[in-house]
Amino acid sequence: MASQDAMQGPTPAESELPDIISVDDHIMEPQDLWQRELPASLRDRGPKVSRERVKLEFKGGHYGFERNAPDGDWCDVWLFDDLAVPTGLLHGPAGIPRSQQRNVPATYDDFRPGTWDQKARLEDMAINHVSASINYPNIFPRFAGQGFAERQDKQLAMTCLRIYNDWMIDEWCGGAGKGRLVPLTLIPLWDARLAAEEVRRCAAKGSYAIAFSENPARLGFASLYSGEWDALWGVCQETDTTVSMHIGSSSSMPTTCPEAPLATSMSLYAQNAQASLADWVFSKTLSRFPTLKIAFAESQAGWLPFQLERMDSVWRDGVGGVEMPTSPSEQVIGRVWNCVFDDLHGLRSRHEYSVDMILFETDYPHSDGTFPHSRKIAHELFSRAGMNAEECRKVLRTNAIACYGLERFGIRE
Repeated sequence: MASQDAMQGPTPAESELPDIISVDDHIMEPQDLWQRELPASLRDRGPKVSRERVKLEFKGGHYGFERNAPDGDWCDVWLFDDLAVPTGLLHGPAGIPRSQQRNVPATYDDFRPGTWDQKARLEDMAINHVSASINYPNIFPRFAGQGFAERQDKQLAMTCLRIYNDWMIDEWCGGAGKGRLVPLTLIPLWDARLAAEEVRRCAAKGSYAIAFSENPARLGFASLYSGEWDALWGVCQETDTTVSMHIGSSSSMPTTCPEAPLATSMSLYAQNAQASLADWVFSKTLSRFPTLKIAFAESQAGWLPFQLERMDSVWRDGVGGVEMPTSPSEQVIGRVWNCVFDDLHGLRSRHEYSVDMILFETDYPHSDGTFPHSRKIAHELFSRAGMNAEECRKVLRTNAIACYGLERFGIRE
């Protein structure tokens, strides 16, 4: 008997694949943004760049660095009040051969212009067969705006966060980028009420996706079980704003011991998404907000069938102390999207959850990114997974349009 995949038809040729909608790329923050937008009285404490000699290291799941090291390399160090964050080559090595990518200090001059310049980014997207892109922060704000949340002066932090959001919507995603660069805005993680107000403000300006932490409790804020985020979820549901969570947005990555190398964390990173999904389900957040949409970036998807099976088993047995009218898998399918870029197992397992819930990313300009060969790599994955033309289009485009409501940006299948 022919396999299900064979009956559905062959994988299209690489040249016949549709252009990609990448739901996880990154933007290097403009070096002059806050110095030109902040009032003069706040510029000294606001985000700015200092060029120094720096040494970097990775140990115990965390990056470390030494400033003003005589034997260090030149580095653009982001300074923000009491914060100092070095720029590293791994923040944006797009176009650099993998064999030359290292955790070493870098300046903006070391990167492709597309990592920070809109015109160059659009050119790189065209080279890579990407028609639309969602961009997370890259350096000091980190993936969910933790760099703002950690500052003691919350009024200054809020002012700087709003400057970032206005730049993201009006400049980065405006002009030539309109309909190609899709805004992803940040929220003040330290205040759910303010966060809800910022979501409403940004939605009125044309942004319908926010970056949130995969585990806010790890950052010292309320967990999903507290109910304190409900005001935020209510506004997200009302404005059809998607909640996006990037791996590492809890400011921590899985590791095993202080001696473990970066490779250990990189191979385990999907564990963060597994834990986060359990929180969203067993906190009953998905139950209380039945039209809220969430998405995990750089999470891959191969872990999802087992996770759903296990959560359904716990729910069905009634031994976990959580009563819900519908099973976890019923809550997740159609509401929770996962993102792939090299997950062959996840694609082969697509019939065990839903091919409609898989998104694609190029992760430009990161070391895991596939620029400029994203379509070639997608084709190799799809071919090995036995995916037909309809499934390929769903993963590359259709699912992203549904997840983020991209019709609002004039983006069609």
